[in-house]
Amino acid sequence: MDAGKRTINDIFNGNRILEIPFFQRSYVWDKTQWERLLEDMESISQSNKPYFLGSVILKQQPTTTGNKVGDQRTLIDGQQRLTTLSIFFKVLALKTKDDYEFNRMFKLRDLIAIQHNHNDIDAYEKVMNLIELENLKGCDNITNAYHYFKENIKPEKLNINNILSKILFVGIDLSENEDEQQIFDTINSLGVTLTTAELLKNYFFNRNEISTYEVYWKNIFEKNEETKQYWDREITTGRIKRAFIDLFFFSYLQIKIQDKALNIKTEDKIEFSKVENLFESYKKIIQTYLGNDKNGILKEIKEYALIFQENFDFSTIENELTAQSGIERINAIIFGLDTSTLIPYTLYILKNVPNDTYRNELFDFIETYIFRRMVVHANTKNYNQLFTDRLINNEILSKKQFLEYLEGQADKVNFLPSDEELKQGFNSSCLVNKQAAGILYFIESKIRNRSLQSTQLLGISKYSLEHLMPKKWENNWDKLSTQEDKINRNRKLLTLGNLAIITQALNSTIRDANWAIKRAGKADKKGLNTYAAGLETISQYLSEDKWNEQNIGERASFLYENAKEIWKI
Repeated sequence: MDAGKRTINDIFNGNRILEIPFFQRSYVWDKTQWERLLEDMESISQSNKPYFLGSVILKQQPTTTGNKVGDQRTLIDGQQRLTTLSIFFKVLALKTKDDYEFNRMFKLRDLIAIQHNHNDIDAYEKVMNLIELENLKGCDNITNAYHYFKENIKPEKLNINNILSKILFVGIDLSENEDEQQIFDTINSLGVTLTTAELLKNYFFNRNEISTYEVYWKNIFEKNEETKQYWDREITTGRIKRAFIDLFFFSYLQIKIQDKALNIKTEDKIEFSKVENLFESYKKIIQTYLGNDKNGILKEIKEYALIFQENFDFSTIENELTAQSGIERINAIIFGLDTSTLIPYTLYILKNVPNDTYRNELFDFIETYIFRRMVVHANTKNYNQLFTDRLINNEILSKKQFLEYLEGQADKVNFLPSDEELKQGFNSSCLVNKQAAGILYFIESKIRNRSLQSTQLLGISKYSLEHLMPKKWENNWDKLSTQEDKINRNRKLLTLGNLAIITQALNSTIRDANWAIKRAGKADKKGLNTYAAGLETISQYLSEDKWNEQNIGERASFLYENAKEIWKI
């Protein structure tokens, strides 16, 4: 890597082609950026002071025999700035009828110094090859930039010599063997959204593979605006946001590396399971284990991607949850309870269990496993290994196999809680809000079908968690005589028997009020009778005259009996 100060002449040296990755995103700058750049060019012309215009990152391409250009580089970062500058200089050259500097920088004999991506190449080359100012047709941003500069550049305000000498970049030059993903990750941390998928797209396809790109990428990930929005949707996984398309490529790779026919080394499996090295992992598995057969893996990626898009639905958390076992309830667990570690194994099941009955039985058991462990507050740190490695590696594709696998594990770290442990969990576990709300919501979604309940169940994202006996109970609730009783109450009010999901958070004056006011509300502030109406997990308890530890214990037993039936072993 070579990094340092660069001028325009350093970047465009008269014998260099800069190639924007062919399947890179389109040019997106608009009037706001064009206006700013033109103002800055006029300011430089007057002040003749150095002007910093960001970073430019180039990666050396291998030199091939017969190549007309001695120095060809991939433009990793700087597409927007350099594209805009070249259009600016082109319009200035046409207006002044002096194209010497423009041709010296941006033309190499019959080639344009910037080779653009597939979205913009036609419009860009049309602008770069103009011999006089014209009214070009088109609504793309390249053409719009041309028209903006055509209408607004005033040559008398510009000094081209000052501009060429004073514009500075931070330049980073990579050799052809250096890792551009690390650079992309750094750019990401500075706010530029660049995904693993973009790197993969340009790795899989080149300028001569348009038809292959359309079959295995465009028709899958970029078919229309709705499809793009689906794959671009971001969710929070852990502490970072990740797009659906990156979640898919990670999940597919976790399935692929368990293929016994590939005989992937253990140390490579560990490396391939790291999210931050995803692009490099794809390159290595293709080169080392797949004989560089990109088309073979693309066919499989297409199959899995279509299954992924058909089944993984974030909007599940916004809609009423079905009581029927299946992918909808798994989606609510994944996206409603931030359990994205389930995605690889779920995708594996969807691909390999064609029978709906067997597949839904397995999904039902996954729900049982997750919620029983959630109720007892079991550790989840091993879930990543379980759902992205062991279950796939052992080809667990039925409820029976899953049970046998758990029973056969000596360490019991992934244990399935018994009914007795489940009962104890309802009486004593102190859970985080999202977990507690999820447990209550999933029970609610099942038991409401047993009655003639007319109230619609909203999506899981629409409910708030409420403590029936408030944490600040000492102000408005009955007094306790001993410190031991207070400690017991403070712990008991954090358990599931004292928690309820409601459609809207209570006003703070109602939340901490006594039981009668908390139920009915006061003045224009509504209470539990309004926001919990029709919810089977709480409505029958709203008629209680008092609410104390005994009531909490009784409701915990009610919830346990239902949970034991819903989440049968």
